Amino acid sequence: MSKFDLHVNGQRHTVDLDPETPLVWVLRENLDLRGTKFGCGISECGSCTIMMDGQAIRSCVTTVAEAAEKKIVTVEGLADGEKLHPLQEAWEEEQVPQCGYCQPGQLMTAAALLEQKPRPTEAEIVAEMSDVLCRCGTYGRIRKAVDVAARKGGKR
Repeated sequence: MSKFDLHVNGQRHTVDLDPETPLVWVLRENLDLRGTKFGCGISECGSCTIMMDGQAIRSCVTTVAEAAEKKIVTVEGLADGEKLHPLQEAWEEEQVPQCGYCQPGQLMTAAALLEQKPRPTEAEIVAEMSDVLCRCGTYGRIRKAVDVAARKGGKR
């Protein structure tokens, strides 16, 4: 076991864990942040996507040791208190979710995209968002919601 300092959603946490513990389990089980979902465990589905230092990463294949001292944002940290992130507002407006399982990964992938490219083209949105699997097939609504959020300013 080793101690690691994690900076998650603006708060500092110290955990004492095996360095190889997948970050998804640290978030869910140790920090009680259950928005990040476990899907495949091999970085294929994207439901575990979070942002680390502004980049979308798969938390199922990222270890707690790799995440130490990095700035981590999960879906719980996307809103600013009661004020929803523009992506969350667009998700509601466009009625994106069906089952909802992939939505945290979709939102965090979109947030990272808008951090890097505030006005992405449709092709850039399609390329980035197709990396997160949606069993319900709401890709059209997801694409539109990302575009709506981008036109509204996209960031907090």
